[in-house]
Amino acid sequence: MKVLITGGAGFIGSTIGSACLDAGITPVILDSLVTGRQEFTEGRAFYRGDIADGPLLDQVFAEHPEIGATIHCAALIVVPESVRQPLRYYRENVAKTVALLEHLQRNGCDRLLFSSSASIYTPGADFAVDEDSALDPLSPYARTKMLMELVCKDTAEATSLRALSLRYFNPIGADPQLRTGLQTPLPSHALGKLIEAHRGGGTFRITGTDWPTRDGSGIRDYVHVWDLARAHVAALQRFDRVLPADGAESYQVINLGTGAGTTVRELIAAFERVTGATLPTEQTAARPGDNAGAFTRSTRAATLLDWHPELTLDQAITDTLAWFSHRDSVLRLG
Repeated sequence: MKVLITGGAGFIGSTIGSACLDAGITPVILDSLVTGRQEFTEGRAFYRGDIADGPLLDQVFAEHPEIGATIHCAALIVVPESVRQPLRYYRENVAKTVALLEHLQRNGCDRLLFSSSASIYTPGADFAVDEDSALDPLSPYARTKMLMELVCKDTAEATSLRALSLRYFNPIGADPQLRTGLQTPLPSHALGKLIEAHRGGGTFRITGTDWPTRDGSGIRDYVHVWDLARAHVAALQRFDRVLPADGAESYQVINLGTGAGTTVRELIAAFERVTGATLPTEQTAARPGDNAGAFTRSTRAATLLDWHPELTLDQAITDTLAWFSHRDSVLRLG
């Protein structure tokens, strides 16, 4: 079996590609390399271009007629940037997804796994959510994810498309074999900033300290990216059981998280435990578009995909640190 991975040269897409290879599934990568890295496509069929490029998609399917599904990871993802440039995010994430689905339909590719986000939820008092929890995305980035879900759902209900929206919580870590990892030299998420401060002898800023959490800092469900990648393999392998071609349902949502909420202060403590070093911190205001966060209480991934996260927070931090050292010494990403 072959699978098309849009955004397959990025952090998550490339890790999914590695997990697919390990499972005997051949990834075909489509990536514009706006943020992805060509190094992450080595040894894989790779097409450089845009997901809205119809002739290019036609070429991909003509040259790889065995493609049986698409994993749609391509998107812009930086929350503060989306606040500053909303039109760019709506164009790149939403409008181009509409075009992509048209191209997939034309080429007869009717299985879709969509990389969605838990940032679309509005958490309850305990910050736990499941797939039926209320939605209230607070940033243009999060709103693009919700709109992309609606595009997939409406298309699935009106056409032959079957779609699984996989709502990621907070992926961290790296491929344990160090084939791929974070491709941006200065990642904007909390763990990336912790590593930046640790390596540069700086101070880590806790952005937002008056959230209604147990210690005032934001809460997240940190899932190891390798566990996340394994979930995609499970979704590919079980796709026709979850959404049979002749079934009543053509669209389904599944949360992918650990079920454990970790505050930013608790993440700092885990980072210090792994590194054995104390990190200076300072408190600052929340960034535009930030929210308190959430963690999953859902069992749907276990029930439908037989998937359970296996790797710990400490392992994710350890693997991220190993990846940063590896990319500095070997890849020299800039």
